[in-house]
Amino acid sequence: MQQEKVTDGLVLHSDQGSQYTSQMYNDLSKEYHFQPSMSSPGCPYDNAAMENFFGTLKTECLYRAHFTTKAEVEQLVAEYVYFYNYERINLKNGLTPDEIRSKAA
Repeated sequence: MQQEKVTDGLVLHSDQGSQYTSQMYNDLSKEYHFQPSMSSPGCPYDNAAMENFFGTLKTECLYRAHFTTKAEVEQLVAEYVYFYNYERINLKNGLTPDEIRSKAA
């Protein structure tokens, strides 16, 4: 929190781990002005999608590169997120995430 510029309205989503449900974490959230967020106990679905994405990001992108600056990491991640959403075909249905969202609209 001291190194990053955090704006008001930050929501930090986590699981139901004891460190995130503790009074100390609650106090820190107030001190640093962020809103803690977590799903109901026993409901893993919101985390599953993000964990799957981050696993894919690491395997297809980050583990294959070598970085010397934070800016290089940020640039590569931004490029990969664009690729993932607009170019990468999902083998299950043959569509990109953007195409899937367009069909749902």
